[in-house]
Amino acid sequence: MSTKINTFKRTVQSLQIRGQQTKKASTPKAKFKALWMYLLLVVFLIISVFPFYWMFVGATNDSSKMFTNPPTLSFGSEFMTNLTNLNESIGIARVMFNSIFVSVLYVVIALAVCTSAAYVLAKFEFKGRKFIFTAFLLSMMIPYQATLIPLFRMMSDLNLLNTYFAIIAPQLCFPFAIFLMRQNFLAFPSELLESARLDGASEFRIFMSVVVPSMKPALAATSIFLFMTQWNNFMWPLVVLNENSMYTFPVALSSLMGLSYIDYGQVMMGVTLATVPIIVFFLALQRHFISGMLGSALK
Repeated sequence: MSTKINTFKRTVQSLQIRGQQTKKASTPKAKFKALWMYLLLVVFLIISVFPFYWMFVGATNDSSKMFTNPPTLSFGSEFMTNLTNLNESIGIARVMFNSIFVSVLYVVIALAVCTSAAYVLAKFEFKGRKFIFTAFLLSMMIPYQATLIPLFRMMSDLNLLNTYFAIIAPQLCFPFAIFLMRQNFLAFPSELLESARLDGASEFRIFMSVVVPSMKPALAATSIFLFMTQWNNFMWPLVVLNENSMYTFPVALSSLMGLSYIDYGQVMMGVTLATVPIIVFFLALQRHFISGMLGSALK
């Protein structure tokens, strides 16, 4: 009986201590500190969102209103005019198809290549494994511009210039994607793999049925990174493409920059249309994005 009474007293004391801590946390000083924190977050939110708002406003206004004093911050009535002019300049449907087709196909193929390579480097023991992984990491230090001329000559010799293959192929084995997936694979328990092998499952079945389903967060994070990399790719498509019908959005938008006159209404409309697919793709996979990035960080 005395033991139960002592236990009850300890429970009451712990509850009282927690209550006192809660009261201390709700003091005016703590409230003031929380208020300043929220105000700071609101300021950073406005700084982050304002460029997008300015872009949307610019897409609905005439080019002459982009640099007025005071600046124009209200939506205008030139949305359809800018959209029509942009379509006449670059062909929105064709450019959008090129960008989406190239980016989606690149994500699918690159994700398969990088995930397979990362799985092998993480879960298979073989001679030279660390050297190969180190070579991948060192390749990230090579300036991208240094590879343009050799890649261009290679595609020219193979008669692959101005093709989707020429845009997609050079970056299929992406070092950072391999690094990100490898770090997540290292956290996967090897005992499950051994158990599946003892049950007679093939390596391909183990990879597709056991490993990949548990890597959805990491796959989502890598997919977003690969999609943004290819969607925003400007330099290589500019070098390898020579027909307007093959242009992706970054290359097509660069053609709007004239020497003597720039229609900023068209430019803002084009940037708006180019931004929407990235936002949609990120929102579709955002549930898994943070956990996928944290998986590699925790490892």
